[in-house]
Amino acid sequence: MSLVSYVNGVSFIGPGIRDWRAAEQIFTGLNPYIVGDTELPAPMSLPAAERRRAGRAIKLAISLGMEASAQAALDPKSVLTVFSSSGGDGDNCDAICRTLASTDRQLSPTRFHHSVHNVPAGYWSIATGAMAASTTLCAHDASFAAGLLEAMTQVAAFDAPVLLIAYDTVYPPPLSDKRPIRHVLGIALALDKRPGPRSIAKISAQLGDNPVDRLDNSTLDDLRSGAPAGRGLALLVRLARRQWGNVHLEYLESTTLTVSVNPC
Repeated sequence: MSLVSYVNGVSFIGPGIRDWRAAEQIFTGLNPYIVGDTELPAPMSLPAAERRRAGRAIKLAISLGMEASAQAALDPKSVLTVFSSSGGDGDNCDAICRTLASTDRQLSPTRFHHSVHNVPAGYWSIATGAMAASTTLCAHDASFAAGLLEAMTQVAAFDAPVLLIAYDTVYPPPLSDKRPIRHVLGIALALDKRPGPRSIAKISAQLGDNPVDRLDNSTLDDLRSGAPAGRGLALLVRLARRQWGNVHLEYLESTTLTVSVNPC
């Protein structure tokens, strides 16, 4: 049995790519890909105090969700959300570890508050006034596929739009030696059981054992493999190119997630 959803909105932010429009032009070959820093706009929907405290993971997740929900004409206050990240806020984790390894182990309340994995989901609710149910998960390198499965399952179960926000940030050294995530990037997909005014494709997903799809552009494939959230890039490239067919995404060991991409 496969899960089925319509992709009604997309967002991508990564090194040198600020939004889905820029990503589409690169993925389709209209513009060359020039690697740069990942630019994260200040989340102006947050109150000033929370905006000052927001780290990269929060800024990334909110920016992704806002763009995808706007594309799909969804009210962010009422849409179900699934947040998926392999490591959460690497900068905050590093700061906590450095404090605990020092002679002065007094940890600030803000650092402690930001240490939980669902902080971006909490800040999303503050930024949007959302009261709808939200799920936050982690599955190491399989985090994108796990998030997509969860979001598509909720679409089927609740017959309602679901916003998937998959994101990763890097760990500073020495943590990066043990968990090397090379890029700050994220993907958001607005999914629904029915097509919307700007629907891009109809997708279905099921587990399989096919080899993982890699990208023909080596620089883009470095993005794909450089962060767990990037494992969804092969799907995004197909969506940008309107290239129908199957794409095989990394999931658990010896298991892949086969996503069939079809016109609406």
